[in-house]
Amino acid sequence: QVQLVESGGGLVQAGGSLRLSCTASGSIDSINAIFAMSWHRQAPGKQREFVAASYGSSTNYADSVKGRFTISRNHADNTLYLQMNSLKPEDTAVYYCNARDKWATNYWGKGTLVTVSS
Repeated sequence: QVQLVESGGGLVQAGGSLRLSCTASGSIDSINAIFAMSWHRQAPGKQREFVAASYGSSTNYADSVKGRFTISRNHADNTLYLQMNSLKPEDTAVYYCNARDKWATNYWGKGTLVTVSS
């Protein structure tokens, strides 16, 4: 089992920046079995959507955040980051961290709220 805890959300003005963190914990075997981590978000009244992913040395981004958001992963302390720059009101959402292990089991955090004011 893997537990994920997000942090770093808050209220920011449009054009501002935030850095989200997601710390994974669990047994050594469960942590080592993670091969991909990602960020997703869910705005009020909308479905959860993909934001960015990190797997191996590769990253992938939703078109809506390309050039503004950067995902990174620190394997030493099992932490995933999302640097969000040039934030827009439409980025307002609850941001969730996901980890997928080699058996295709998905783990989710409880989310952190990001509110961007215009």
